Amino acid sequence: MLKYLALKNKKLTVFFCNISCLPRFLVILYIYFISMKLQKTIKEPIEFEGVGLHNGINVKVCLKPAEANSGIVFKRVDVEDSKSIIKATYDNVSSAILCTKIENSQGVSISTIEHLMAAFYIEGIDNVLVEINAPEVPIMDGSAFDFVEAIRSFGAQEQKNSKKIIKVLKKVEINDGSKSVSIEPCEEDLIIDFEIVYNNPLIRTRKKEFKLSNGDLTSIYNSRTFCLYEDIEKIRSYGLAKGGSLENAIVVKENKILNDDGLRNKDEFISHKILDCLGDLMLSGYSIYGHIKTSQGGHHLTNLLLRKFLSDKSNWTFEINEENQENQEKQKDSAYQRPIAVNV
Repeated sequence: MLKYLALKNKKLTVFFCNISCLPRFLVILYIYFISMKLQKTIKEPIEFEGVGLHNGINVKVCLKPAEANSGIVFKRVDVEDSKSIIKATYDNVSSAILCTKIENSQGVSISTIEHLMAAFYIEGIDNVLVEINAPEVPIMDGSAFDFVEAIRSFGAQEQKNSKKIIKVLKKVEINDGSKSVSIEPCEEDLIIDFEIVYNNPLIRTRKKEFKLSNGDLTSIYNSRTFCLYEDIEKIRSYGLAKGGSLENAIVVKENKILNDDGLRNKDEFISHKILDCLGDLMLSGYSIYGHIKTSQGGHHLTNLLLRKFLSDKSNWTFEINEENQENQEKQKDSAYQRPIAVNV
């Protein structure tokens, strides 16, 4: 026998059930704790340094705690203050070719934000100021591993305001030839069904279902970006991948992986695509209860979906009503202390 938790009239009830109830128990436990979630920021500044995948420029990034309801905001410290702020929102996406690029009204941009944004989604971080001295987020090892592990190491701080969660009410879809993406209702979870289709004997056609409630997301955030060897020259002809190497990307040549260490997990190709999708969904500004299905999806298709989905308020509803959000906003502390910088 085991103790079983359930929500009843917003109170926690304890009773007993047979061990066969375990799957239901885990779902209800997840729903209970997600219903109590508050917004989060990071406890203290975290610094990273690396190279931009596409521009090849060495870059320094400092993540700083931010006030509730501020969202994810990038600040280009290498440009004048009046032009430096870029809000990480889906409607600021100016390009989605091989990476996600956001831009403000003054034309100042920041690109390859998707892995860092995915780390924020995975760790439930809502509010951060990202100070950066170049126009591209460092690629690190090609995954979100360094970002996630650093956030976990330095810790997150709960804030007084309720987490902003939206629930999908009806299906919305985007079709682009053989490519497609859709979002439809799902109770108390984010599910992503992803399919990739490659004319390559090693990558092939693969499918994977991801559930945010599953707990251990190591195989997602640890999965690296990848490309085909025969595409490298074409990509570089566009002025991209100047910082790309076997240290930050998987390169596949016919049926061989050129990286000495091979794959980190058997689903690394498709798991990285799910990671990218999470990062692009973070640009919605909300945690999402919904079921996404996509075939041959990517940055551009996900952004088109967000624009269509969020433009019509009949497609979604707030999980926590705006009145409660406003009341909690009035209760927040007027003073805000910035912690001392700590390097990673």
